[in-house]
Amino acid sequence: MAKWQYTKGLHELGAGCWAYLLPDGGWGWSNAGLVTDGGESLLVDTLFDLKLTREMLDAMRDASPAAREIETVVNTHANGDHTFGNQLVKGARIVTTKSVGEAMEHEDANRILAMMTEAETYDGEAGRFMREIFAPFEFRGIDLPPATDTFEGSLDLKVGSKTIHLVDVGPAHTASDVLAFVPDDKVVYTGDILFVGGHPAIWSGPVENWVKACDLILASDVETVVPGHGPISDKAAVREFRGYLEWIEHEGRQRYDAGMSFEDAANDIDLGPYAHWGDSERMVPNMMTLYGQFGGQPLKVEFGEIWAGMARYHSRRKSSAASVACDCTDPNHKH
Repeated sequence: MAKWQYTKGLHELGAGCWAYLLPDGGWGWSNAGLVTDGGESLLVDTLFDLKLTREMLDAMRDASPAAREIETVVNTHANGDHTFGNQLVKGARIVTTKSVGEAMEHEDANRILAMMTEAETYDGEAGRFMREIFAPFEFRGIDLPPATDTFEGSLDLKVGSKTIHLVDVGPAHTASDVLAFVPDDKVVYTGDILFVGGHPAIWSGPVENWVKACDLILASDVETVVPGHGPISDKAAVREFRGYLEWIEHEGRQRYDAGMSFEDAANDIDLGPYAHWGDSERMVPNMMTLYGQFGGQPLKVEFGEIWAGMARYHSRRKSSAASVACDCTDPNHKH
């Protein structure tokens, strides 16, 4: 039996550290963390909308008096599923890297709504796919405040007598990604440097940086690893994810060298040991990013085409799974 159950809500890690989980860890269903000591508190990331963040903050306040007035929010990167609830932590310092702070100035929730409209205009299937994955979230009423404190490289913060060691390991998942270590408690909050049980989205790269970030975690004295998406884990999950990164780079390189398009490459790759991971349609943008890495400059691909490619991939995988599951020995069965 796993040490930590993968259930929605607040999980106590011990010694004043907590993780808030949102299964199943797919698009938008992210995790956050809370560190408390000496009556002080620090929040690692917020959630994708105000309702989810409000539920999380209520649970934290019920569990720990120190969370009733959170002094500091650390945002691990700029994506909305880790920042859109920031406005609810009133009066808190918002700490992140200089690069993330700049990106947050452009990360408007209305942009998500505009993206869905744009995808629908570009390709009906892309629009339907975006509406499907983002349907559970409410993007209206979100007003993302700017970062109040930014840093480059690394930064140490204090929560009571505890040190929180922040390290920028990007560009990897995005242009800047923060690991938040709590050395006293052997805990690390990884943001989206770690996905457990799901395919990551390689929006920036290079993969080499991401592998180095995994190596940093593995070389650190940590026992509990809270990923950006998925269940609470340990170094075994980091090693598995590191292997995935090396695998996807190898598979992409073979197909790049063979002259395949990035979408054809995504569809051609046998997922093998990662076939059970969620959100496999991310192979499309991942191949796009890798192809840019191999060629020395990012590919110029329209936003709508990326989502159309993911929609096609998702539809193909869904049809293939249905075909395998059906009773194909029945001559009256209609496919």
